Amino acid sequence: MSDIENEYQVQIKPSPENDLEFPDEVVIIPIMNSPIFPGMIAPIILSEDKFTPELDDYLMRTGFVALNLVKSDLKDEHGDFVPEEEIDLEKREIKTHDLYKVGVLCKVVKKLKLPDGSVNVLVHGVKRYRASNYIEEAPLIRADFEVFDDILDHDEELDAYTRSVINQVKKLSEINPYFNEEMKLAMLNSPSPGALADLVAFAISLDIPEAQDFLETLVVKKRFAKLLVYLRREKDVADIQKKISDEVNDKVNKYQREYFLREQLKVIRSELGMDEDEKSRDIKRIGDKLLEIGMPEEALKAAQEELERLEVIPDSSPEYNVTRTYLNWMIDLPWSQSTPEKIEMEKAKKILEKDHYGLEKAKERILEFLAVRKLKPEYDGTILCLSGPPGVGKTSLGKSIAESLGRKFYRFSLGGMRDEAEIKGHRRTYVGAMPGRIVQALKRVEVNNPVIMLDEIDKLGNSYQGDPASALLEVLDPEQNKSFIDHYLDVPFDLSKVLFIATANYVGNIPEPLLDRMELIELSGYTIEEKVSIATKWVIPKLLEKHGLSKDDFSLGVPTLKRLISDYAREPGVRMMEQYVAKLCRKAALLKVSSRRKKKFAPKPSDLEEHLGSARFQTELAQKSMAPGVVTGLAWTSYGGQILFIETIPLKGKGAFKLTGQMGNVMNESANIAYSYVKSLLEEDLERQKSKRTSKVKKSGETQTEEALDFLSEHEVHLHLPAGATPKDGPSAGITMALALYSLATNHKIKNGLAMTGELSLTGRVLPVGGIKEKVLAAKRAGVKEIILPKENEKDLSEVPERHRKGLKFYPVEHFDDVLKVAMPRIKR
Repeated sequence: MSDIENEYQVQIKPSPENDLEFPDEVVIIPIMNSPIFPGMIAPIILSEDKFTPELDDYLMRTGFVALNLVKSDLKDEHGDFVPEEEIDLEKREIKTHDLYKVGVLCKVVKKLKLPDGSVNVLVHGVKRYRASNYIEEAPLIRADFEVFDDILDHDEELDAYTRSVINQVKKLSEINPYFNEEMKLAMLNSPSPGALADLVAFAISLDIPEAQDFLETLVVKKRFAKLLVYLRREKDVADIQKKISDEVNDKVNKYQREYFLREQLKVIRSELGMDEDEKSRDIKRIGDKLLEIGMPEEALKAAQEELERLEVIPDSSPEYNVTRTYLNWMIDLPWSQSTPEKIEMEKAKKILEKDHYGLEKAKERILEFLAVRKLKPEYDGTILCLSGPPGVGKTSLGKSIAESLGRKFYRFSLGGMRDEAEIKGHRRTYVGAMPGRIVQALKRVEVNNPVIMLDEIDKLGNSYQGDPASALLEVLDPEQNKSFIDHYLDVPFDLSKVLFIATANYVGNIPEPLLDRMELIELSGYTIEEKVSIATKWVIPKLLEKHGLSKDDFSLGVPTLKRLISDYAREPGVRMMEQYVAKLCRKAALLKVSSRRKKKFAPKPSDLEEHLGSARFQTELAQKSMAPGVVTGLAWTSYGGQILFIETIPLKGKGAFKLTGQMGNVMNESANIAYSYVKSLLEEDLERQKSKRTSKVKKSGETQTEEALDFLSEHEVHLHLPAGATPKDGPSAGITMALALYSLATNHKIKNGLAMTGELSLTGRVLPVGGIKEKVLAAKRAGVKEIILPKENEKDLSEVPERHRKGLKFYPVEHFDDVLKVAMPRIKR
C-alpha cells in the first residue's frame, strides 16, 4: 500500500458540520487539462452533446459536480496505449477505469448557454475527494465519494516552506507575466497554507501525472516541498526564455542602431561636404556604367528604376542584395560589344582541312555558309545542326567555324536538361534566382556575337518543371530571338547576332518544330581507310607527345591499324580507336622505362590480342558457296555497315512461317511481306505458264513452279537472322528475305559473291534504303564482288570514294523480277 493510500487511511473523516452540505452521490465530469484545485474558480466548457438533460437536472438538484483528470496512459479496445495527442474527449467514450479516483468536488456557481449550443459552467473548487464506489457509467458517471481536509501541522518548518514559496514566486514574477500584482494579492489573502500551495500550483504548468500527484498530496508540508521543485524548474525555463528573448532583442537593436548611425553619418558627411559613403559611390558607379554600355532604351529604363529602388533600400535588407545582383548582371552583359568579323575563305578552308579528315559534304556546306556571311555580314539565316554518331568531330567542327569567323566560342550541353528555367532563367521572386544558360554564356564571352554550340540537343528531357525544347524555339527562331526575354532580366535582349550551332546523335529524338528551325548537316562515320589516315596524321603524334614517347619508341603499321580498327574500334567515330592506341602507348612507355636496352614497340596484327585482349568484333566474310535458302544481305548499324546472312530451312508443318533472330516490328513486317509476295509470285508464274502451254504436257518450268508452291504449302518455313543476341530492325532486308524464301522453295542456289539491300513492297517494287556508303564498304571488306541495290539509291554511290568502288559490280533494280534475273540467271520462269 502506497504512502498516499496511508494518508487516506489516516484522514478519513467527515467535514465539519458548519461546512457545506454535500449530496449523497456525485456526478463526475472528466477533464484532460490541469485540474481545478480547492479554492479556485474556473469555467468549464461542455459541448451540446456532453451537457445532457440528465446532467442539467442533477446540477439543478444538487448544485455540485466532481472534476477528475483522465489518465494520460489511456488504452484502446486492443489494450494498446493511446498517445495523449490522439485522444479526443468529444468522440471517445470515457470509462471509469480511464479516470483517476482522486479529484476535486466543486460547487456550481453559474451556467451560461453559448451561441454554438455549448454550455459554460463556472465552478468553485471546494474539497479534495475520492470516488469510493462507481454507481453507473452511462448516461452519467455517478459515484459514492468521501472528502478530505488538508493535514496541517503549524510549526517553524511550515513557516519556512511558506516563505520559500513566496520568495520563489517573487523572483518568478520578474520574468513571468502570469505572476502579476493580482496574483500576489491573492496569495497574501490565502485563508490557509494549503490554499496558498494550491493557488501557486494552479498558476504554473504541470502535466497530468504531476498535477494528479500534487492533488493526492494531503500533507501540506509535502505539498510545499513538491511545489518548490516545480517552481525551481519553472524559474529555469523562464530564465532560458528570457535569455533567448534578450539575444533576439539585442540583434534587432543592433541592426536598428547601425541603421540610425549610418543615416546620421550620411547627414554629417553631407553637412561637412565630405566624400560620399560606399553605398552612394556604388550607386553612382552603376548609374554611370548603365549610360556607358549602350543599353537599349527599354532595358536602360528598367535598370534605372531598379537603381532608384536601390537608393532607398537599407544595406541590411535582404532586398538590397537581390537588387544589387540584378544590376550587376545588367551592367555585365555585352549589350553593344561585338567581335569584328573577318572571313578569309582560304584560311577557313585550311582550318577545316587541318582539323578534320574527310567529311567533304559537311565542309562544303560550312564553306558555303561562310561565303554568304562574307557577302552579307548581317545575314541571320539558318541555324546549323550537325548530326552524326559519337566521335566523328561535331564539336570540333563548331570550334573550327568560330575560328574561321574570328569569333569567340562557347559550348554547353543540353543532355538531360529537364527544366525550362535552365534556358530562360528563374524569376527574381525565387530565392537564389539566376539567368538562363544563354545569358550566362553571353556574360562569360563578353560579346554579343559569339558562336554558341548547343551540344546533345537530341537528349533534352521534359518534366513537370517545363519543356526546355519548347523554350529553345524562341532562342533558335531568327524572327523571335531579336527580342529574347530571359525571366530573370525581364527585358528584351537581341540574340540575332549570335551564331547557334546544335549537335545531335539521333535526329529522330528532336521535336519536329525544333528540327524545322535548323538546317541538318549529316556527318557519316569514317571508313577504315579514313581512320587509318586520321590515326597516322593526328592520333598517334598527339598520343606520343602526351605519353612522353618519340617515333623511335613506338610505331603502328597500316596492317596493324586496320586490324585494330576492324576488331576493336569499329565505331563510326575515332574515340574508341584513340583509347586503344593510348593503351598501346602505355605498353610502350612501360617497356621503355623497364628495358635496359632501347627497344622500339611496334606490335604486329597478331600481337594485338596479347596487348588488347580478345577482339570485340568478328568480321563476317562472304561465303564462296551457299546452300539454297541462304542469302547475303547488307545491314547498317551504329558501328557502320556489315554483311548479314539470312537463313531459311523447311520444317514439318502446313504452310506456317516462323521468324527468329530478335527482329524489330518493321523487320517482322518485311519478312511477312516477303513470304506473301513469294507465294503470290509463284502463283502468278504458274498461271502464266499454264496459259502459255499449247499441249497437255507440262513444261519443266511449270513443274518446278508447282513443286515450289506445294513445298511452301506442305512445310513450315523457319527464317533466321544470325547473331540472335543483337537487335535488328528496318525494312532494308526485304528483297534479301524474299530471295532466300524463293531460293528455298525452288531449291536453287544464288550466284556466289553476291550481296544485296533494298525494301520490298507487296507488289514487288524495290524501294530505296539508307546507309548505302557504309553497306558498300562492308561488302568490300567481306570480299563481295557484286551488289544489288535499289535503282533510286544509284545516286548515293557517288558518296563512296572511287577507290572503294573499284572491283565491285553494282546492279540497280526497280522490281524483284530484276533481282531474280541477277541472282538466279539460270532459273526458268
